[in-house]
Amino acid sequence: MNQIGLGPALDRDWLKLPHSEAGNRIGIFGGSFNPPHSGHRLVAATALKRLGLDQIWWFVTPGNPLKSHSELAPLEMRLHMTSALADHPLMKVTAYEAVLGSPYTAKTITALQARRPLTRFVWVMGADNLADFHRWQNWRSIVDTVPIAIVDRPGASLSVMSAPMAKAYEKYRLPEEDAVLLPDMKAPAWTFLHTPLDPASSTELRRWKTS
Repeated sequence: MNQIGLGPALDRDWLKLPHSEAGNRIGIFGGSFNPPHSGHRLVAATALKRLGLDQIWWFVTPGNPLKSHSELAPLEMRLHMTSALADHPLMKVTAYEAVLGSPYTAKTITALQARRPLTRFVWVMGADNLADFHRWQNWRSIVDTVPIAIVDRPGASLSVMSAPMAKAYEKYRLPEEDAVLLPDMKAPAWTFLHTPLDPASSTELRRWKTS
């Protein structure tokens, strides 16, 4: 197995999949979290509550293939910051994607379903990722494999109508008021969750830190 981004001091507990029981409804919330912020926390909390999840797992990736890594903080630092932010008994933080040796969501989901076949996974993401979702590797495979919950983010509300993914899978959209049914549905299935918006941005936080 080609492990990536693993430092010698990395806590080995972060390299394991969190515990789950058969039939659990688990949200997978992936990202660079560079740095994690209150907007991320709001996305996770919204999905946890509105989807009726048993847990939500924060997958801290070694690095987003679609983004520059020039300002990417070390994985261990991002894990510490994410763990501090995800201060909820049903939120778990893992670097398991580094163990898999791939930063690609499609491969991550396939591996998770193979290792936990009795778990009901939902991919959770902020709506700011929706506009470029069709650029993700094997994006249609992701939509066809696992239900997806998209949580509103500032400036992203219109993407639910204009994004290629939203257009291609329009007939599989679950009404927001039925979102709690999503984890039990067979893919493709997705929903868009509106929530009070948090303007926090990793890009802006990095810019503020270096200014």
